[in-house]
Amino acid sequence: MNHPVEQFTTWLDEATHSGEPEPTAMALAITDAEGSPTVRMVLLKHADARGFVFYTNLESPKAAGLAANPKAELCFYWNKLGRQVRVRGKTERVSDAEADAYFATRPRLSQLGAWASKQSQPMQGYFDLEKACAAYALRYPLGAVPRPPFWSGYRVVPDRIEFWQQKPFRRHERKLHTCKDGQWNEQWLYP
Repeated sequence: MNHPVEQFTTWLDEATHSGEPEPTAMALAITDAEGSPTVRMVLLKHADARGFVFYTNLESPKAAGLAANPKAELCFYWNKLGRQVRVRGKTERVSDAEADAYFATRPRLSQLGAWASKQSQPMQGYFDLEKACAAYALRYPLGAVPRPPFWSGYRVVPDRIEFWQQKPFRRHERKLHTCKDGQWNEQWLYP
């Protein structure tokens, strides 16, 4: 059996070419530092046999939740194709080299925004963010913007990937892939 990430990559390519507005958008479900469930949308930046990667501020509630419980579930939904993929597994931080390489590809204003944003912290108004961005633009007026030490990525290392395909009369196709000791198994599920 092929690795299920190969099927995921095929589906992601088809979603991208279908005109799906944000094909890399995924719901990230974790528990917060107190153990309560929490979910938000993030963007997939890379997927391969090692896992599914997203980036964030390491001082965010999301990072605190992952420090307390490094397990996560992702959910992709592509409405135009009638498809959903769920990915569950443990999380790990990406290497500094991976984070640096990805950060270097971001638009300059996004790089400055990473420095300026105190993710999820209260602010007086939107102008606070604009002032902070302007301050970092002055700090890094020319050349490369370095990656902030508080900004990196996480990889969800899957132990479970489920593919769901919408079918008429709620006779949907569901296939569950589970990994044990490095071996992937496939199981059909009732819808």
